[in-house]
Amino acid sequence: MTSEQPPRVRFLTVAEVAEVMRVSKMTVYRLLHSGEMPAVRVGRSFRVPQDALDHYLATARLDLEAEREQDEGPSAAGRLSS
Repeated sequence: MTSEQPPRVRFLTVAEVAEVMRVSKMTVYRLLHSGEMPAVRVGRSFRVPQDALDHYLATARLDLEAEREQDEGPSAAGRLSS
């Protein structure tokens, strides 16, 4: 019988998240306090699960792509072919 261990969760500090996203730590704190990015509180510090950062970045990318498509719309295709 083998005992399977749950997958290890990697946690990042606010500074590490800011470095990955190339934003200030204050921007990361705003995301955490607004609930846009989930985090775990350890004492007075926040730790962000790597999966939460990955999900946030993927969602932000999808939102940006949808916004671009909406801005371009069908009329943009007509302008390009003219």
